[in-house]
Amino acid sequence: MLVKEIFLSIQGESASAGLPTIFIRFSGCNLRCRYCDTTYAYEGGENFTPEKLKARVSIYPYKRVCLTGGEPLLQPREEFQGLLDLLGEWEISIETNGSLPLERFTLKPGHRWVMDIKCPGSGEVEANRWENLKVLRPCDEVKFVLTSEEDYMWAREIIRRHSLEGRVGLLFSPAHGWLDPQNLAEWILRDGLDVRLQLQLHKLIFGPDTRR
Repeated sequence: MLVKEIFLSIQGESASAGLPTIFIRFSGCNLRCRYCDTTYAYEGGENFTPEKLKARVSIYPYKRVCLTGGEPLLQPREEFQGLLDLLGEWEISIETNGSLPLERFTLKPGHRWVMDIKCPGSGEVEANRWENLKVLRPCDEVKFVLTSEEDYMWAREIIRRHSLEGRVGLLFSPAHGWLDPQNLAEWILRDGLDVRLQLQLHKLIFGPDTRR
């Protein structure tokens, strides 16, 4: 598996926001979202076996890992599943762009998906794999990164059309530098949506250009 970086930080997103988390950032991505803030992970990296990755993350005093990218599901299926199995007793969140099939993988009880649904403003709306919604469980999360009120209205309709409210965790994230969080908060309250507005906490703590 090709890994760009491994580091310990404060989780800035999802239901684990604010918690110390070990990040494994895999190299490579099949999408090119307009607001991407990890373009450096498109290429390069170091090869790791599942066993070597477990040994590396075991040096930290936490058993909470975020598998991210890039797009982690581009890694060889057998090796990625092997890593999940080795970390079976750990708390694992898998951040995926939602374009690749989730059903190829078996998650343990402490593992969860954090899956993007790409809005029109991303430039990658056609990449959404809607079949993945059938795989998601109540512990999983769906994230919408929003660049505008048009994206917000589109996401609101997707939630309604697929009956997502109450089925999975719902995350609305304003694309950094594209959408004022206050506007997004006002739209959510106006429409009575039961979603989590998430800011990228790590950027508020460490600065928007810090890689951690």
